[in-house]
Amino acid sequence: MDPHDPPGGPGAPEPHPVSPMEQALHAARALVLADLVAREVAEADVVSMVEESVTHRRWWVEQWPDGADFLAGLVAQDVQDALLERHGRWPLCPVCGTGDPHALEVEPELGPDPHWVCHKAGVKVAAVGRLGGAVPS
Repeated sequence: MDPHDPPGGPGAPEPHPVSPMEQALHAARALVLADLVAREVAEADVVSMVEESVTHRRWWVEQWPDGADFLAGLVAQDVQDALLERHGRWPLCPVCGTGDPHALEVEPELGPDPHWVCHKAGVKVAAVGRLGGAVPS
């Protein structure tokens, strides 16, 4: 085998590199899915909500490529909004042990490095994608 042959053997097509925009979309999808799995709500209809958001956000980031760093927070907010309409609040706050159950919120609303935040307690609970390591509810 010649080391200059492309992966897959002689005559195999060159692999297509994944664009930075697609990488950011895939990363956002993975982070939100990780949070859904961590909170045991990753049912098929909920995963479809993630896919709907990614499709919508693909168009959005094509219009504003500089917003790629904001995709994880935006997809998380989209899914949170869709879940509220169909299933109720998500993710419920694992920090506050008393009072009415309430959902965490994504901060910043439009910015890089999004976190799930409890506004009642005034604390960051976990980065988007890291709810599995947050205080158990």
